[in-house]
Amino acid sequence: MANIVWCLPQFALGTGALTQNLFPGMSKHLAAGSILLVAVIVVWFYNSGSKGIQIFEIILKVMVGIVVLCFFGVVIALTFTENPADKLPWGDIFSGLIPDFTRLFKPVPSLEPAIAATGAHAQWWSDSIAELQRDKIITAFATAVGINMTFLLPYSMLRKGWGKPHRGLAIYDLSIGLIVPFVLATACVVIAAASQFHGNGTPSTSGKSQGSYNSFLDKRLAEEFGDDFKSLQANVKAAPDEATKTAATTALQAKRDALSEADRALAAMMAERDNQDLALTLEPLTGKQVAQKVFGIGVLGMAVSTVIILMLINGFAFCEAIGKPANGNWHRIGSLIPAIGVVGPFYWAKAAPALATPTSVLGGAMLPIAYVTFLLLMNSKSLLGDAMPRGGRRIIWNVLMIIATLIASFTSVWGMWSKTYTTSSGGSIPAGKIGIAILAALLVVGVIGFIRNSAKPKA
Repeated sequence: MANIVWCLPQFALGTGALTQNLFPGMSKHLAAGSILLVAVIVVWFYNSGSKGIQIFEIILKVMVGIVVLCFFGVVIALTFTENPADKLPWGDIFSGLIPDFTRLFKPVPSLEPAIAATGAHAQWWSDSIAELQRDKIITAFATAVGINMTFLLPYSMLRKGWGKPHRGLAIYDLSIGLIVPFVLATACVVIAAASQFHGNGTPSTSGKSQGSYNSFLDKRLAEEFGDDFKSLQANVKAAPDEATKTAATTALQAKRDALSEADRALAAMMAERDNQDLALTLEPLTGKQVAQKVFGIGVLGMAVSTVIILMLINGFAFCEAIGKPANGNWHRIGSLIPAIGVVGPFYWAKAAPALATPTSVLGGAMLPIAYVTFLLLMNSKSLLGDAMPRGGRRIIWNVLMIIATLIASFTSVWGMWSKTYTTSSGGSIPAGKIGIAILAALLVVGVIGFIRNSAKPKA
């Protein structure tokens, strides 16, 4: 489930890189189809040991490496710039590394003046931004450690033949090969993006970001005018001809334009950015035209490589679920299941990069299943044998894992509880609560299966 859900935004992101940054005007169908074709070819020949696959993997690493190095360069350039307005405030950046849990409930201080400027509607803006912040925090949590990664990391070690003697090597490999680069690269991307967009009250002129900006304005208008404004929105969707639709759209836009400057500025600050906007973060280093191409190359590399790894993970998990060797046609069949994500650019692509947030909320909701499984695993003598922790070590590991499981469960339920789906008729479906019920059922089934498997006599 996690692999399928995550493939949706990756296909959308890669398609956006091709059609917006690299080849503007390129058909979306051609772009998405090309990504799918490349991913299927790589997955199909993955176990063949082909030199072509190895070369392709190197090319993807180079593509991603280029954009990561560019973000490092942007941070260095903004650190030593002579323009005080662009210079990075490193004191604020380092202080921001200290977790502030109040941001789960109220907006960051830098937005408070803009919120206060909206007057009577400040509380609505405050609540809306706080909810958005919670989604972003849950996104970061779920993206850093997803349920599919908790499967892949130990699974890959087993496939390498690593065991207890390799524990030190595994810890070193995980920290130096993954955690350190992830922290440094992500930090540079966040810093560069924040310098360009945080607190920027000017709406983007690009179509997708403009749509996100208008969406915030519409929510603000619905809060003030209720059903009257919703009827106006419905008139646009239900217009029988182009002339009627144009008139309804003009009336809708007039309502947006009539909002205060403070409302419109805050909506611009909150608007999601698309690939063209995000590429602007590289401008201080590369200039405008080069920035679009370099960003497009990096994003395409990240999207294609992520699609491939998600498909491969799914193949491994599929083979484990049905008890087949993780190679050959069974692995290929399992790997092709997430390919349904190719519909992402067409049905879930109002702003391709922004898809990471709802996707991560869904992915994070599945994370407790993995944590509960690891908690059970560490206390299963039938599975771990002599490797099961004992005495004080067992107490320490259980305390830490219980805390981690409770945090993962809390953030999952919190992230999904208030999520609703608005139907075309204006009705509301509690999608989040339904999702929680389904995941709870999956968790129960998983625990029962774990206990039954643990009780089976070993051959």
